[in-house]
Amino acid sequence: DFQPRGRFAQHSFGERIDAVGFSLFLKTYLEVDDFPSDFCQRLYRYFQHMDQDGNATSPQDKRDGVSLRDVSCYFSVLEEGQPREKLEFTFRLYDKDCNGLLDSSEVDRIINQMMRAADYLGWDVTELRPVLKDMMAAIDVDDSGTVTLEEWVKGGMNNVPLLVLLGLKMTERDGQHIWRMKHYNKPTYCCVCQGMLLGLRKQGLCCTCCKYTVHSQCANKNPELCARTFVKSKKEIGVAAHDWIRADCSSAKCQVCNKKIKTLAGRRCVWCKEMRHDECVFSGLSSCDCGPLRDHILPPWAIYAVSKEEDSSLLNVTPDGHILQIVPFPDIHPLLVFVNPKSGGKQGERVLRKFQFLLHPRQDNNLAHPGLHFFHNLRDYRILVCGGDGTVGWLLDAIDKADLQVHPPVAVLPLGTGNDLARCLRWGGGYEGSDLREILKEIEASELVPVDRWSIQVIPEDPQEAGDPEPYEIINNYFSVGVDASIAHLFSREKRNVTFLVLRMKNKLRYFEFATSETISASCKKLKDCLVIECCGRPLDLSSKSLEAIAVLNIPSIHGGSNLWGESKKPDGMTPDVEGGEVITDPELLKTISQDMSDKRLEVVGLEGVIEMGQIYTGLKSAGQRLAQTSQITIRLTTKALPMQIDGEPWMQPPCTIHITHKNQASMLMATTSKSSSFFHRK
Repeated sequence: DFQPRGRFAQHSFGERIDAVGFSLFLKTYLEVDDFPSDFCQRLYRYFQHMDQDGNATSPQDKRDGVSLRDVSCYFSVLEEGQPREKLEFTFRLYDKDCNGLLDSSEVDRIINQMMRAADYLGWDVTELRPVLKDMMAAIDVDDSGTVTLEEWVKGGMNNVPLLVLLGLKMTERDGQHIWRMKHYNKPTYCCVCQGMLLGLRKQGLCCTCCKYTVHSQCANKNPELCARTFVKSKKEIGVAAHDWIRADCSSAKCQVCNKKIKTLAGRRCVWCKEMRHDECVFSGLSSCDCGPLRDHILPPWAIYAVSKEEDSSLLNVTPDGHILQIVPFPDIHPLLVFVNPKSGGKQGERVLRKFQFLLHPRQDNNLAHPGLHFFHNLRDYRILVCGGDGTVGWLLDAIDKADLQVHPPVAVLPLGTGNDLARCLRWGGGYEGSDLREILKEIEASELVPVDRWSIQVIPEDPQEAGDPEPYEIINNYFSVGVDASIAHLFSREKRNVTFLVLRMKNKLRYFEFATSETISASCKKLKDCLVIECCGRPLDLSSKSLEAIAVLNIPSIHGGSNLWGESKKPDGMTPDVEGGEVITDPELLKTISQDMSDKRLEVVGLEGVIEMGQIYTGLKSAGQRLAQTSQITIRLTTKALPMQIDGEPWMQPPCTIHITHKNQASMLMATTSKSSSFFHRK
């Protein structure tokens, strides 16, 4: 397209393209009609300055455009693909003079790029450069001082640390280690050469699944295989055997002879975590019971490879071509873990790695994996979702859409901020880094609770009037309109535009700033003049109220820990039974009504403004104004656009009609003991 007589030829000159050409490249390459102009300009400026530590182009060239070759290579590296292909693209990317060789300056540029990446990831880079130089020198097999494409690809394919540092995904095979760079705060030894990891931070490569640790340079020296994750023969199904891996068991006791194990003189079973001397491995029992977490672990002898005829869906194919199925086993409840790696900063990534070690790596998924289908033929399993309220909602929707024999019960490990549903289910307001094994024990002892879910339908008054799309079609926690949604909307826009809003305290301070400005502007004053609320067809009288927000509650937590409904008074006599379609609006009767997440009813609460919201959050006021309890709600927005939110996700809504009706109930797990929920422990 950018070559002479191509459709974009007017935007190119030689090997470079101008700013308009760059925008056209992005739209064509990504197959989109529009691309955010601000983001496009940032990328363009980045590519203009990317040559600063290599063979820099002239200042005139930088003013005139960017290298089309660099842009296309960078995007090709980012795409999914095999390591060989990506190594070829990176070679072309760093071969700035296009002579088919990487000279010393180009090799230094590769090292600089990896050093920057390691520093960004928080690695200790004080002693990394010599290691990288040794790696690159080893690739130059003929010691010519330059690296050919053949040397680069061959050397790279056989150099695990180089692939890890370049971020190139290797072809996964069963028994292959999943390496990550890690530094240790105590003496640690390499499992291959048995030498100590040297340096201030004792940096080495560690397998996420089995904790096998090696020097960077020892990863290519035939390390032991990682544990199997499935059996390849039906004869092995149900044969519970240990999988021993060399480990630094220093100061631990051997579970056979009960004597202390010296450094690197022992092995640990990947599944039951039992430790033994090398010489005691075959002395003790060969059967493995999966240890203290046996109720949660899906053992490898419960997973086997089948043929295409046995599973024609081909949804559970491993990268090396095996099609997997699970065999149900009695007396265990395997835990399927979903982790949103983006929740809580880098907290989600750390939690995923920890679960990959504690459980079976095929039990742990990020949000892109078809884990529900993998477990589809099991009837007795649990799910743990690690993330915020949005992640929980995503998973419950996925369960609804999946064709499952049973709907498994769901526990929540709250990451990030908010986490209102997790609070109500006693899982706390946020994960603080406690031992995940204790959380697994709590899941084992938890009780099953059905939780209502509600459908929301938004019908615009004028279909042509542009408005933000509503974030969800299901309400799990709450719906609100007014000042609280306005603050959330301002905050949400800020988060989209500012990349540094990742720390919880920064988020809270920024949120407080928006709340203060909203108190002054009072943009949602006289809310009653803008909308009409009907509960089961009966209009709700708001004429005597001075409200700036109305919340429709399914659970007793909103805004990250506020209970707007509050505690209920004990009735003097017997409380009359309430039929499913009946509406309660009597103020005295409402005082005696308690919230129940399973009663197929919603609570409607009014708020006078931001100050009242703050008073309830801090405990200075017990509740908002109880307006109604009902099983159906219709809201008619009549005069102007107003901010709304569903489960913490806000949007601006022009005049419309909103219908909220009961959808179904989700099977959730409630912890037996409540985590701290005081003001000072709120996340």
